[in-house]
Amino acid sequence: MNRIFQRFVVLVMLAITLATFVIYFTFSRLFGDPLEQIATRQAAGQIFLLEQYIDRAANDEWLARLNKVREVSGADMELLALPAALGALPERRRAELLRGAIVLDVAGKAFYRRVDLTGARYIDSDAEVIHVQRLPIDIGEALGMEAIRFAIVALFLLVPIGWWSRSHWRGLQALSRVADDFGRGDLAARPARRQTSSIAPLAGRIGDMAERIATLLETRKNLLHAVSHELRTPIARLEFGLELLRAAAADPALEPRLLALEGDVDELKALVNELLSLNKLDHAEAPRGAPFDLAAMLRACADGCAAGLRGKTLEAHIGAADGLADGDQRLLARAVNNVLGNAAKYAAGRVVLTAARRDAGHWTVVVRDDGPGIPADMRGRVFEPFYRLGREADHAAGGYGLGLAIAQRALQLHGGAIAVEDAEDGMDGADGATPRGARLVLTIPCRRT
Repeated sequence: MNRIFQRFVVLVMLAITLATFVIYFTFSRLFGDPLEQIATRQAAGQIFLLEQYIDRAANDEWLARLNKVREVSGADMELLALPAALGALPERRRAELLRGAIVLDVAGKAFYRRVDLTGARYIDSDAEVIHVQRLPIDIGEALGMEAIRFAIVALFLLVPIGWWSRSHWRGLQALSRVADDFGRGDLAARPARRQTSSIAPLAGRIGDMAERIATLLETRKNLLHAVSHELRTPIARLEFGLELLRAAAADPALEPRLLALEGDVDELKALVNELLSLNKLDHAEAPRGAPFDLAAMLRACADGCAAGLRGKTLEAHIGAADGLADGDQRLLARAVNNVLGNAAKYAAGRVVLTAARRDAGHWTVVVRDDGPGIPADMRGRVFEPFYRLGREADHAAGGYGLGLAIAQRALQLHGGAIAVEDAEDGMDGADGATPRGARLVLTIPCRRT
């Protein structure tokens, strides 16, 4: 049962119940208590005997006829003193009894009525009340009929609502599946546009939105691809020109300028390669490859990063548990190297890599440094391409703001994740007590053993 129909069931039942009470109280105000009217109809035989047989007797025969009816009637008929009868009735009903009306006691299956108002039938008859009990009143039957009526009305309301909501819910589920597929990278996912559907306008707008997003992403992809490839040609010409210039000009004074130009060209080449890598990962599918030893890969990454450090240290604590991972070993190694390289750039003097098997299916890799850290409000943005924190240290450290974006995408392709977490259990600061630095946590899936 879909959630829309469940909510409609609750609303319809509440609405019918409320309407039933409103109708009951409205009818009670305008026409009298409906339950009392039902009881009156059920007790019509005893009321008829009293009014049309007993009361029609001559005054001196009234008691004799009452006794005859007592003998044959299934109801009990007795005479009460007026004060006793008034005491048995609620205050709002006493005036009716004093006027000589029949007053029903639905709960007690009885009714009261004065013998007469003038005392003509026998001495002090005006001070007595006839109390008829054990009447064939069955309010339960009436309430049962009302319950059946309630159920039939609810059924006839809920069947068309259920039919409509089922169609509506299936359409919403289809839209949800399209949104999930689109979010997972299937840019061709589109909702079916059936004009008879109740959500056709919404499906149309979502389809148009998906079309525009796909166009924008495709345009971005083509632009990055074109720019990256087109840049390679002038970069190659620059490299060739610099080599010719160095060979033609033997002036030692030009050597520092040539080295600076070559450094700039190398930076351009690195940027183009990063752009091509990011563009490729943005449109890649889950990589497939031979199983490899994840712990060995992490040790190789740590050793490679430690060899390139100058004036800083890298500590690696990698668990000995077996961990075979499926996928592209080169791509995962690049993700880990990007995170280690990022930590090394900002560390004051120390980087720590800790890796251990978290459960049967995942490894947790934690990379910490003793640098300035990442502010809490910027932790989500550091994984955006080209995003760099607005501080002098970021520009001094170099880079293009693509390393963590590439690492995140590479891990996501393998079913993993990366996040920046608080550094409460991170490194001590210079005073040995204040935690500081960045703490990045990588989750890497591995084979269950």
